[in-house]
Amino acid sequence: MNAQTQMLLQSGPAGTLEVAIDQPASDPRGVAVVAHPHPLFGGSLHNKVVQTLARAFVQQGWRCVRFNFRGVGQSTGVHDQGQGELDDLLAVVAAQAPQGPLCLAGFSFGGFVTSHAVAQLHAQRAIARVVLVGTAASRFTVAPIPQELHLQTLVIHGEADDTVPLAAVMDWARPQRLPVTVVPGGEHFFHGQLPLLKSLLVRHIA
Repeated sequence: MNAQTQMLLQSGPAGTLEVAIDQPASDPRGVAVVAHPHPLFGGSLHNKVVQTLARAFVQQGWRCVRFNFRGVGQSTGVHDQGQGELDDLLAVVAAQAPQGPLCLAGFSFGGFVTSHAVAQLHAQRAIARVVLVGTAASRFTVAPIPQELHLQTLVIHGEADDTVPLAAVMDWARPQRLPVTVVPGGEHFFHGQLPLLKSLLVRHIA
């Protein structure tokens, strides 16, 4: 993401996981872990939306950790339809954010995986913020967000997303009465609207 980005390899459930860490200018408020879109469709920690999420967290004083799911970049293993990827995310949290304030964020497929990480970790530790962008609700079974975390959760979706229709996300959110922030005219990758996306994230994280 920038010249100060630290790249490292850590052990994961399927071998090695490639991790990128960005530090804020001052002592971090905690750690934010960001999950990338679908590995079989070019998703990686270098995705522009993922980098936008990371910049927002770093700007607001969080140490941000991005990582490649198994089979992407230098992460070993093969795609596992979300279950193995959940194990990857949990392994990154355990290694890079074992204690202290934690934020979890994900884009598209990464949002689906993040929802299940939230469901699993919620009973074990406090989660300061949850951010789900372009959540792949039409393609996967996204876990509901625990009621106690609704105020800390930001769900953003593009009005014109033709990869994951807005209606699918609304169908997921409606039974929970979980608000969804809709970006007018926005499509899946928020082309031309990344500054707006970042400003919405910064406002939520702050």
